[in-house]
Amino acid sequence: MNGLLRHIAVIILTMVSLQALAVEEPHDTVYFYNSWEQMFCQEPVGMLVDPFIEAHSPFQIYFLIDDEKMNYVIESKHVFAALGDSIVFINSKYLKECFDGDVNLLYGYIPLMFNDKVAYFRFGGHPYGDSNYEYGLRTRWSDERTLNQISWYYYYIDFLRHKVLKVNHTVLSDLLKDYHDLLMRYEGMKDYKKREVIEDYFLRYIDRATSDVMHPYILDLVDDSEWNTN
Repeated sequence: MNGLLRHIAVIILTMVSLQALAVEEPHDTVYFYNSWEQMFCQEPVGMLVDPFIEAHSPFQIYFLIDDEKMNYVIESKHVFAALGDSIVFINSKYLKECFDGDVNLLYGYIPLMFNDKVAYFRFGGHPYGDSNYEYGLRTRWSDERTLNQISWYYYYIDFLRHKVLKVNHTVLSDLLKDYHDLLMRYEGMKDYKKREVIEDYFLRYIDRATSDVMHPYILDLVDDSEWNTN
């Protein structure tokens, strides 16, 4: 995993460990947002102090309290959860309801990497195949060996086509069509189907799209009214 994702995983591991050990630490505040506009403007609709954070993996998180109604709201009504102003999680239920594509096997809140033009995240699958996918991720991981068995993939949120795309070599080639030089370099590589090469060029795509003045802004493409928060 890259540096930012590793940083997120370490923070989550530390928080879960502190909760388990009941160590007296500064209170953790989680803020909730119901739209992209609220999140970009830092206008939360709610907050929790010191919720229980259940990590089924570094990239599948649940926020829980001793209130069944509130837990339903957290699971079903909010689009984002944020730890302070530094780490943002996106609700997989929102992705399933508002986007097509590779969404069916996503669960929980997922750490989101984003700026005003692009958004993506990482999620994983069980090494023994999709039939065991839910078991593999919804059963809480407990050691480094189990974590290393999971195959992690980047997922790109394509707001223009209203899809969530698991980034493989075919998806990446399609994304890179907007940047012919990157596409030629990528497809000219002997090992262009290897995971590490795909990840490298996907992150190059993210950098290029971010700096591209012609690339649309997320807020110009997203329709927050599609998400029912009633």
